[in-house]
Amino acid sequence: KRILVTGGTGLVGRAIEKVVADGEGRPDEEWIFVSSRDADLTSSSETKALFERHKPTHVIHLAAMVGGLFKNIRSNLDFWRTNIHINDNVLHSAHELGVQKVVSCLSTCIFPDKTTYPIDETMIHNGPPHSSNFGYSYAKRMIDIQNRGYSEQHGRHFTAVIPTNVFGPHDNFNIEDGHVLPGLIHKVYLAKQSGSALTVWGTGKPRRQFIYSLDLARLFLWVLREYDEVEPIILSVGEEDEVSIREAAEAIAEAMEFRGELVFDTTKSDGQFKKTASNAKLRRYLPGFQFTPFRKAVKETCAWFNANYANARK
Repeated sequence: KRILVTGGTGLVGRAIEKVVADGEGRPDEEWIFVSSRDADLTSSSETKALFERHKPTHVIHLAAMVGGLFKNIRSNLDFWRTNIHINDNVLHSAHELGVQKVVSCLSTCIFPDKTTYPIDETMIHNGPPHSSNFGYSYAKRMIDIQNRGYSEQHGRHFTAVIPTNVFGPHDNFNIEDGHVLPGLIHKVYLAKQSGSALTVWGTGKPRRQFIYSLDLARLFLWVLREYDEVEPIILSVGEEDEVSIREAAEAIAEAMEFRGELVFDTTKSDGQFKKTASNAKLRRYLPGFQFTPFRKAVKETCAWFNANYANARK
């Protein structure tokens, strides 16, 4: 197997690289991690050239234009166009070069805004996503449509996973554009330096399921090797492990030994209140999979951020 990982230097790509290097790789697997420096995946010719250069038999497709709530609200069209181009180019190049299997990465934000909980894999297309990130959400949903199309028309083995909120080392810790957990970690670091209060955007009440990037990486390897359905699979901790943004902020404060005050800026948007996802399908396949406890994973991520602050804060 020659496994090409697009978006290979991002949060999930780095986690897969670490898990493979730490003994989860197999002798018959050659892993190739590429980033935007290797090819502009919005260009069909550059994408095709990348595939012809590496001749992968398998692909894990992680590359995407991503960002937190406020970046999405500002740039929905950009998120739509960029991701549609990337996904179409990657899947079509994989098809043209006869790649045996592609596993793409979706997100729980693709699910309908108005829905019943917990959400599961059958509900992706049941209604519009939340208005705050419709561009990204619809572009990601289209991967599922393309996977079905390549399967029905060409017999291709293309599938997708749907992780809940991912966090861990090598995340985007940018306060303006990053996701909630890495943004909070950076904020706690700065509040600790300046001796000021920690300001959390929103009410702190929304609830999220967070998955540690190294746990997700181990699950990606299982999907690549064992999972045979075209339909996506949710990769998530259980519903009982959902935490509020306030609880997440408190866990980070504890891990960083921050003793200051927590203040909630209720003039800032909360985004979706909850997106509770069912991991019942995953549990049917892997009943014994052990997730890293949330506070332990937060502690490890904070330790990595502290040790790599100069690069992590960019």
